[in-house]
Amino acid sequence: MQKEAEIRDPLILGKKSYHDITKDIARPVEGKANKYWWILFSLSFGLFLWGVLSMAYTVGTGIGAWGLNKTVNWAWDITNFVWWIGIGHAGTLISAVLLLFRQKWRMSINRSAEAMTIFGVLQASLFPIIHMGRPWLAYYVFPIPNQFGSLWVNFNSPLLWDVFAISTYFSVSLVFWYIGLIPDFAMLRDRFSEKTAPMKKKLYSFLSFGWSGKAKHWQRFEEVSLVLAGLATPLVFSVHSIVSMDFATSVIPGWHTTIFPPYFVLGALFSGFAMVETLLIIMRKVVSLESYITIKHIEYMNIIILLTGSLVGTAYITELFMSWYSGVEFEQYAFINRATGPYWWAYMIMMSCNVLTPQLYWFKKIRTSFVATFILSIFVNIGMWFERFVIIVTSLHRDFLPSSWSMFSPSFIDIGIYLGTIGFFFTLFLLYARTFPVIAQAELKTIVKSSGSEYKNKK
Repeated sequence: MQKEAEIRDPLILGKKSYHDITKDIARPVEGKANKYWWILFSLSFGLFLWGVLSMAYTVGTGIGAWGLNKTVNWAWDITNFVWWIGIGHAGTLISAVLLLFRQKWRMSINRSAEAMTIFGVLQASLFPIIHMGRPWLAYYVFPIPNQFGSLWVNFNSPLLWDVFAISTYFSVSLVFWYIGLIPDFAMLRDRFSEKTAPMKKKLYSFLSFGWSGKAKHWQRFEEVSLVLAGLATPLVFSVHSIVSMDFATSVIPGWHTTIFPPYFVLGALFSGFAMVETLLIIMRKVVSLESYITIKHIEYMNIIILLTGSLVGTAYITELFMSWYSGVEFEQYAFINRATGPYWWAYMIMMSCNVLTPQLYWFKKIRTSFVATFILSIFVNIGMWFERFVIIVTSLHRDFLPSSWSMFSPSFIDIGIYLGTIGFFFTLFLLYARTFPVIAQAELKTIVKSSGSEYKNKK
């Protein structure tokens, strides 16, 4: 057993045995949902239905139902797409990078973070499909033989790079998530009885692939986990870099800049960790896992948010400096217009939420408070949504010809689709919490004697 310094706070609270961990983590799947789950599920499903109706109206009417115009031909759709892709990033970082660094605190939060990645990428993929206008032709983005002769996708387009990057990211994340679930599916299989729950017994028997916990199984599990972590780690950096090239490879002032790839990656990790905090602070109450998702986990994530938030602020300042240093008047005007033009309020929200808000985590009292963290994590996600909005809309609405300058206002359908994806995301997450173990119980048991409060013997 690994020895841990006594000064470290425990990661598992209460006198928990191995059996207690199994019972606590299986309870949300085996038992009935509490009132908090039903309230959240009702709200989420209501938003999801609104989104479905808005999407159906868009497909039936056309994207003219959105608030787009000839000048601002990308707006809420691409803003929401990039925002959702960014939210999915923290899951891969927690599950892959922290696994390679052997960080124990990831064990209580990696499963939910991986689920968040998968559900976030699903929401993001909806926007390009809807924006096509004819979603039933979405398969045209893949380079497959067709009946139109030599009709092929444009391999020089970053929009096509997006397709390959995101589909690869989704595939690897899904396999990584499922591999980690196999021991927990086996645990649920063994807890359900053929007499009382035959369907659940058969379902989890099928999902567990005959896992028996043999040493050979664990050896293969560890090897596959490390291989997938090694594959997923470059994806953390490549996927959002490629998404940023949708903008950086253009000639639009405010977009045509080489800082975008690292800037987008940092922003994605920043917003992703904030969403993990938002979800976990809710879920620890909804599924009664307060002993396993502790303030120490939240504090570690707050430190990462403080670091990435400071780096994002540095990127903002670098952008402003380079626009001045370039000597290009169009580039300079793009940034002056962001701060002082008609969308100045969006720029101020972005700067205050993304640069000033994380600095509050320098104070230990704030970064070790569930209430403060929950509020600040929502502010960070609001700020990161406005960052994408500012980059996209303020760079487009005033282009090279003043005669074509225009303003963008979202339509009721724009708002409905966005809120619908939020509802869909939380609906999927709540259903996941009632179907799959939300914490990797097999991994958690490996640290109970080194990081459990009963074994710490703090003086």
